[in-house]
Amino acid sequence: MIQPVATAAAWRPAALEASGAWLRRLAPAEIEDLRSAFRHLQALGKPMLEITREDFPLGPFGAVLAEAARELERGIGFRTLRGIPVTDYTAEEARLLFWAIGTHLGVARPQGKASQLISDVRDAGGTYRGHGGRGYNTNAELDFHTDGSDVVALLCLKTARSGGLSRLASSVAIHDALLAERPELVETLYGLLPHSRQKEEAADETPTYMAPVYSLKDGHFAARYIRNHIRATQQIEGEPRLTERQHEALDAIQEMASSDAFCFSMWLEPGDLQLVNNHVLIHSRTHYEDFEEPERKRHLLRLWLAVPEGRPLCDAMQEVYKSTAPGSVRGGFKGQNLPPGLAA
Repeated sequence: MIQPVATAAAWRPAALEASGAWLRRLAPAEIEDLRSAFRHLQALGKPMLEITREDFPLGPFGAVLAEAARELERGIGFRTLRGIPVTDYTAEEARLLFWAIGTHLGVARPQGKASQLISDVRDAGGTYRGHGGRGYNTNAELDFHTDGSDVVALLCLKTARSGGLSRLASSVAIHDALLAERPELVETLYGLLPHSRQKEEAADETPTYMAPVYSLKDGHFAARYIRNHIRATQQIEGEPRLTERQHEALDAIQEMASSDAFCFSMWLEPGDLQLVNNHVLIHSRTHYEDFEEPERKRHLLRLWLAVPEGRPLCDAMQEVYKSTAPGSVRGGFKGQNLPPGLAA
């Protein structure tokens, strides 16, 4: 019998806003620690992919990151760190700084067939919906979804002229509420659904795979809701057609996540570092209108991270992550050409 999860990650937005637990403003000493570590890193002159956490020695800011990592896995499932001094640096320097911060949190995982390890989240004229569509290179409003890693990290460099509101909802709270109201839909979401690889499959992989939205392993709950990937399979001949109940269950997650009862919204400012545990939270973004000048356009950097304290995942996730063991370097596609030291 399916049971409520009822962990600290089962928050509702009103209580979260009142607690302020989601936001950590950096103190001057922590910002200076970050600057000092970056000066040390720059003096080494190492290529980005050769950088280790030892090359970026942290003191007070390291303690902030460690506390954030604990919150991601054992607490509410996300943390926004405000005050990363991105205006001190060029875009390329900010990229290097972001990478160095990531080494203290986990191992970067590839994002897409090109195996990019840092993605530029900005409007490049892409199309969100459909087979092969990706949301991060558009200005479209995004469905609530999870990303393909334990943790997704976003560093805000520039904001849009209007719009682009970041939205989060607790997969745990939605699971438990839906279980109380419509247990048959929750049972459906523990079953296997077709997912598209979005044209990023290796030569020996099929264009689609089967995976659940909700799963349990050794008492650890995980949710993986990527509606765009599920929707895309319905455009592929020969793939399983979703049942009416599957459609209803998927709709329920989107509708609940978008409601005031579950949706927590925030404006990301330049210098904000948002860290989100994909296994317990889903996220989205509202449509935005950008500036005309290229140098002013909305720009965020994104890392996907496998983290050392990541939870175990059920066997059905093997096809997705290639490794399901707790704390393993998991994520990515078989077809990707990973840099040395980053292969799973």
